[in-house]
Amino acid sequence: MELRQLRYFVTVAEELHFGRAAARLHIAQPAVSQQVQRLERDLRVQLLDRSPRRVRLTEAGLRFLPAARAVLAAADQARASVADLAGGRAELFRLGTVTGLGERLDAVLDAFAEQAPQVQVELVAVPVRDRLAQVADGRLDAAFVRSPEPDESPELDFLPAWDDPLVVALPAKHPLAQQDSVQLTDLGPIPLRLTERRNHPALVDLVLNACVRAGFEPTPAPTSTTLQDTLAAIGAGSPMWTVVYESNARQVHNSRVAFRPFADPGMSLPIALAVRADAASPNLRLLGALLVEPTSR
Repeated sequence: MELRQLRYFVTVAEELHFGRAAARLHIAQPAVSQQVQRLERDLRVQLLDRSPRRVRLTEAGLRFLPAARAVLAAADQARASVADLAGGRAELFRLGTVTGLGERLDAVLDAFAEQAPQVQVELVAVPVRDRLAQVADGRLDAAFVRSPEPDESPELDFLPAWDDPLVVALPAKHPLAQQDSVQLTDLGPIPLRLTERRNHPALVDLVLNACVRAGFEPTPAPTSTTLQDTLAAIGAGSPMWTVVYESNARQVHNSRVAFRPFADPGMSLPIALAVRADAASPNLRLLGALLVEPTSR
């Protein structure tokens, strides 16, 4: 039994949805499912009743949940006691984030921890409007955002971080999935399955505008509320496609879905770090410096 397994289980129990739990934990949904299943195997009981439409706690899960929370609380208290012995509680740095940042975020956080071990980074996942508002009023020290719009937040500065490439997801048996890369024009006859624009306007606008520049307007397929549902529909074999962040695609193991890069020029969304225009703490300066070349550290 591992602490991360308990943390994943508690998060799923609170959300009653694997996709939302994965978003809160900033990891891919399959990793959450796998670790919870391992926990169930170790305990030799089923903690969650899974169905295509909902997730709910079993009787064993209801009994186990308070104990799991108690263990996690004890672990947090143990960490705090060590910080006290070392000369005081760890300094807290609250960082807003968004799902799909993958290995780049891990590299930045690892390098930050090496250079500022006295600082505890707390990741906070909230919608982008709330994220920016919390940076502006000081509840967050900084926040990552995709495709920032500086004109809408003049009190904030946006530090360029990196570009987040997109790949195409297709049924594994589709002829285009046999290619090393996919031309956007070849996707014209195939229905496109995207989230609703209100959920991710920057992503939807990027894809639709790229299609128009390529000479076609995509036929819309039914929308899904989660990436998990979208990939399940694509894996069922019906001709359709969607886009996935490359970092997310590397964490998805689904033999019925193929991920392929777009042929040049490709598609990507810029990632930036939002900070208050008047902020100048050492932690912010360190984080900003690490964005330049996080993987080299």
